Amino acid sequence: MKSVHIRYISTETLEALKRLARSHRRSLQGELLEILDKASRFAPPEAGDDELKLVTVRTGKQPKWSREEIYGDSGR
Repeated sequence: MKSVHIRYISTETLEALKRLARSHRRSLQGELLEILDKASRFAPPEAGDDELKLVTVRTGKQPKWSREEIYGDSGR
């Protein structure tokens, strides 16, 4: 497993992280790992995984508009 070294963290931030770890009954390292794990879930997908997948649903109702009414000739 890789490791990360963080420099120049303010005393206030470090103390707040320690308090947060204590409130969750974790070590400081355990708290930081949890924070980083949650944050990593927001990373954009790997290149090539950016294909948009659309899902269509049929409701059984007729639309009150048509594609041509919205886009006209320029939508083709």
